[in-house]
Amino acid sequence: MLAYAPVSTPMNFSKRTTVNNGDALPDPTSYRRLIGKLIYFTNTHPDIMHDVHNLSQYIVAPTTYHHQAALRVLRYLKQAPGLGLFLDAKSDIKITDFIDYH
Repeated sequence: MLAYAPVSTPMNFSKRTTVNNGDALPDPTSYRRLIGKLIYFTNTHPDIMHDVHNLSQYIVAPTTYHHQAALRVLRYLKQAPGLGLFLDAKSDIKITDFIDYH
């Protein structure tokens, strides 16, 4: 991953991600692990949330295209390592939410 150049966008929007993109991965375990780590990473990087959610839909039968797209998200994160939310463990900030069921 160190040899790859950073990119300015997390996804290549010129090609649509579908089930039939590319050949099936011989061992999808590495793809599943990578997507799991990226899902965890969305806690502090909401800018990749849509792309990671899109890629997680193909976790059952990922292809080489899906794997390359997931690696592109990593290259995007490499582009700006300081970008994202910093959550201090000693902060007094409390996150609350509200849901209107009506």
